[in-house]
Amino acid sequence: MIKVLCFAHIKELTGSDELLLENEELTVQDFLQDMHDRYGINKDCMVAVNEEYAEPGDVMKSGDTVALIPPVSGG
Repeated sequence: MIKVLCFAHIKELTGSDELLLENEELTVQDFLQDMHDRYGINKDCMVAVNEEYAEPGDVMKSGDTVALIPPVSGG
């Protein structure tokens, strides 16, 4: 299982601050597409795998902890 931590408005979209995915392996790009399809989450979110920022082609594996970090704007 892959543990997903959700923050800010993503927590509201998913209805939880933590999700568990049954996938054994999943690329970051496929993960973002899946989150977009399921919950309408913006695919421009940052993803951290085991506390390190991840690139779209990086592979997440069972046992990883993933943080889904929404884009932020300021002014």
